[in-house]
Amino acid sequence: MMKFKNDYIHNALNALNFQTFSEIQEKVIPYALKGRDVIGVSETGSGKTHAFLLPLLDNLDSPINHKYAQALIVAPTRELAKQIESMIKAITDHADFPVDIRTFAGGSDRNREIERLKKHQPDIVIGTPGRLEDLILKEKVLHMHTIKTFVIDEADMALDQGFIETLGRLASIINTKAQMMVFTATLPKHLKHFVEKSMHHPHQVILDTMRLKELKIRHQFMRSARENRDQDLLKLLGAFNPYLALIFTNSKDDAKRLKALLYQEGFSVTALHGDLSARERKQVMREIDNLKVEYIVASDMAARGMDIKGISHIVNYEFPRKMHFYIHRSGRTGRMGMEGEVITLYDKRDHEAFAYLEKEHVRFEFITVKNGEIVVRENDREVIKKTQKKYEYKNKQYNKHRK
Repeated sequence: MMKFKNDYIHNALNALNFQTFSEIQEKVIPYALKGRDVIGVSETGSGKTHAFLLPLLDNLDSPINHKYAQALIVAPTRELAKQIESMIKAITDHADFPVDIRTFAGGSDRNREIERLKKHQPDIVIGTPGRLEDLILKEKVLHMHTIKTFVIDEADMALDQGFIETLGRLASIINTKAQMMVFTATLPKHLKHFVEKSMHHPHQVILDTMRLKELKIRHQFMRSARENRDQDLLKLLGAFNPYLALIFTNSKDDAKRLKALLYQEGFSVTALHGDLSARERKQVMREIDNLKVEYIVASDMAARGMDIKGISHIVNYEFPRKMHFYIHRSGRTGRMGMEGEVITLYDKRDHEAFAYLEKEHVRFEFITVKNGEIVVRENDREVIKKTQKKYEYKNKQYNKHRK
């Protein structure tokens, strides 16, 4: 067990039944406790949040004088920000002194926040990029010159949402002596440029995010023409009995539409998407935690960073727009030594997606549904290979013509 100077952290870990540290925690926490800048790259569900929360809390001034902010945590979504807040409170509830933790995100009373900040600054600030930029740079009511620790969580998701320039502006006003920690599931080129510019000789922990081959996951693909996709999804869902199935879509509109379709067909279903209010989001998570639903329809952005336990099946209504999201989606099942299934609906235009999976050594099979049962279709593999060859030939001819 790692040694923290604040005894309440050890008490909290015992109360939370925190018996062992994950790989990302073991490799990050010792350096973070020393005040080093850190980059942590690992998949969703690997324990990144506690990897920065525990040293952040241990490095707070003691005793806390409650006169100025000491830590800033940036999260790409309101839901993730609220989740981080609840994880902090689960630890600080064991402290023998109060810690003022405030979350600033869409859906809250902005004017009330501004008036409260004029009177008193929080000890720990959590927020989404847009709301933080508003309060820090525009209104100038949230003061960051005293920050000791600056954390960006799920940084690649913030990049995908177009917030990289906002993060740069926030980083530029933080005390140059402050510790900076960036955590992400992937490290794309633009994010690399950002950390190189903003961080001071960071300690890098980059874990193999392609752990799918180590998990007990079966990857299956079912051919489905776009015009028949809804009916094919219903046939597929009727062919297996999940403990909890997470159905991914590429848009919140599809998430809402499919939830309505499944509900109408008698499925026990809920949805996670960006149009939910904070209250609705809490209600949905309560239904999931209390096992009141068997199916969750979600967009990538809504589900990212959310810790949903017990997922037996992942169903992709379609391939994600960016293939690294396939890895993140799949990694939500097959955890804790359990087996998992990932089933994806596809059509003949998805040849590039299969080329990606083969390159990443993901083993898969093709299926269909007959008489209410899932059966394997080996001939589909040959169809995909022929399509890939045809595509490669067209590409060669096109490149030859350009030369």
